[in-house]
Amino acid sequence: MEAMQHSLLGNARFKAWEPLLWLAAFAAPALLPGHALIVNEIAIVALFALSLDLVLGYAGVVSLGHAAFFGFGAYAAALFAKLVMPDPLTGLLVGMAAATSLGAVCSLTILRGSDLTRLMVTLGMALILLELANKLDWLTGGSDGLQGVIMGPLMGRFEFDLTGQTAAWYSLTVLVLWFVLARRWVHSPFGATLKAVRDNPLRAMAIGIAVHRRLAVIYTLAAGVAGAAGALLAQTSGFASLDLFALDRSADVMMMLVIGGVGWLYGGVLGAVVFKLLHDVISSITPQYWTFWIGLFLVVLVLVGRDRLLKPWQWLGSGKAVQGATK
Repeated sequence: MEAMQHSLLGNARFKAWEPLLWLAAFAAPALLPGHALIVNEIAIVALFALSLDLVLGYAGVVSLGHAAFFGFGAYAAALFAKLVMPDPLTGLLVGMAAATSLGAVCSLTILRGSDLTRLMVTLGMALILLELANKLDWLTGGSDGLQGVIMGPLMGRFEFDLTGQTAAWYSLTVLVLWFVLARRWVHSPFGATLKAVRDNPLRAMAIGIAVHRRLAVIYTLAAGVAGAAGALLAQTSGFASLDLFALDRSADVMMMLVIGGVGWLYGGVLGAVVFKLLHDVISSITPQYWTFWIGLFLVVLVLVGRDRLLKPWQWLGSGKAVQGATK
């Protein structure tokens, strides 16, 4: 038992190359000021992908409505900034708390049924929130979105400028903090039991693991992480709209995990980087047909295999850690 705990703690520690990777990410807004906005977007969607990986990659819960927590956190943070106070950090906490509370309620719906049932229930929750946000136009702005969200300076000193540098560093900081926390979770005894539940829930239940409790806890935590990503988007863009709850938002983050790999925390980050860069480059060349080329890339990824297509990234983790969703 002690050896297993020591092994888990060893896996949770950062490797020598990892600080260099994150330092490069933080240097990007300063070295490439013209691309600070896309760095901010990548950090936000990477955090969103990280939240989905917690429930899909480590708990085996398939969710097609994960945008429900993303959008709920975004609207909560935006409304708090507009109606109460514009402090970004307080608004971030409000967005996370709102999404976590919603996740705790929704976790009750995923404890029964098959993967298909869970898939439809999670999708239904996102559609319900989408319709509520549309009908409550006096509060949310309806189809026009919640506009006029003005954020105060970060920590009372750093203004959100048009270049997006402050926003990028803010989002990257939140991403790193959640990444470290998520890493501790998945490489703890709690994370080991999650993997047991993912691999064989009946056997996990037979050896005394509280399967339902584990699923409810990780689903609630993942909802809070998704809410943080949504809050960051609303704060750094000054806008919240109905498309935050849309199906394509959940589908996009699922594609990021397909690209980067599930059950590996860097998979969400890598998938977000590749997806956003492809989106940015291809849409600038052919705005009407960029989805075709993204789809073609996914088909090639499935046929060729991630390890061969993204071979330079193999050194980032062991072959066991980088599990492909396309095997």
